[in-house]
Amino acid sequence: MIKKPRGTEDILPKDSALWNLIETTAKRVCEKYGYKEIRTPVFEETSLFNRGVGETTDVVQKEMYTFNDKGGRSITLRPEGTASLTRSYIENSLYANPQPTKLYYLISCYRYEKPQSGRLREFHQFGLECFGSENSAADAEIITLALDFFNELKVQGLVLNINSIGCPECKPKYNQALKEYFTSHINDLCDTCKSRLEKNPMRILDCKSTVCHEIAKSAPRMIDYLCDDCSREFESLKKYLDTVGIEYKVDTNIVRGLDYYTRTVFEITSDALGAQSTVCGGGRYNGLVEELGGKPTPGIGFALGIERLILILKNQGTDLPQETVPDIFIATIGDKADMFAQKLVHDLRNLGYHAERDLCSRSVKAQMKYANKLDARYSIVIGDDEVDTNKACIKNMNDGSQYETEITSEAISKIIEKENI
Repeated sequence: MIKKPRGTEDILPKDSALWNLIETTAKRVCEKYGYKEIRTPVFEETSLFNRGVGETTDVVQKEMYTFNDKGGRSITLRPEGTASLTRSYIENSLYANPQPTKLYYLISCYRYEKPQSGRLREFHQFGLECFGSENSAADAEIITLALDFFNELKVQGLVLNINSIGCPECKPKYNQALKEYFTSHINDLCDTCKSRLEKNPMRILDCKSTVCHEIAKSAPRMIDYLCDDCSREFESLKKYLDTVGIEYKVDTNIVRGLDYYTRTVFEITSDALGAQSTVCGGGRYNGLVEELGGKPTPGIGFALGIERLILILKNQGTDLPQETVPDIFIATIGDKADMFAQKLVHDLRNLGYHAERDLCSRSVKAQMKYANKLDARYSIVIGDDEVDTNKACIKNMNDGSQYETEITSEAISKIIEKENI
């Protein structure tokens, strides 16, 4: 038997209602804030992620699904959404539109890493990007949108953590301080962090190794090296958040895992999975558009993993949406009734009802058992006599009550609606 690839999951019908709820909520919240949906290819040229995500990141060094296509081109399945959206922003001249450009996405992503709970090789993200605004009001808006989304889904135990990781003006001084600090611990660093020491020492702060993590706790803080502009923007962000009553913590250890971040970075955590864990992360990337060939353009965004969010919703006992059930099941006896039911089901569906009929030539007894398994709200049995008289009994499957009715879509509709009231 052929099985699904390791690190992937089938989203079955019983789970689709929850996925639809999350996606519908995301779209509704984004529309309130003026964000428009964008869809980009599942695969891109590998150079996009090498330049955009960063060659020193774990994503590029260890996790990307990269291959040569039949034309000999190096292609990569997207490991995240921001680089692709930035490429699209440049290539489709979205910068020519009134700014800022506000985009959101619901996509699948691919990273080769050890599968575990809430972390798969094919996973799904909800994220958004705002291009063209350098104002920290955009940072605050992005954060507010993320929290609104979580609040609509009733996610519990949320904590917002913010930090600033500076800009090209103040980062070099900080990187030098990090080099000096980590060089004194070089014998204890993992091999990956030893290679990062010269290229990008800030990446060491994000290392998952417990030894490197402990060493990093005493490392210099970026917030102490911020230039005047970065300090001013960070203070402005805090004021905007204070204005709308959003609580936050300043966490100087947040650097995020990708190279394109500058200035504002943030994470939203939840304790719904036990220990406090990140459910959403993002930040500003003012140099990314230029790095990928566009004109200097500020940007900010966030992304969150839908699989992780689903684990949280289930773990905290949220009332989850259920599969839809038929409003009515129509059982038939005889050829004339069979054809009549085909038309009746069609008419009821056109009126907006979920109507079902037997498609497997079952006996009438088996049809009613099937209606019970479907949890149909109402049922009706139609034979040739019922077709001739245009009368039949509709049964409430919950309490067993029955009503004689004409077997037209309009008459059946009135009974269902009256019962609903």
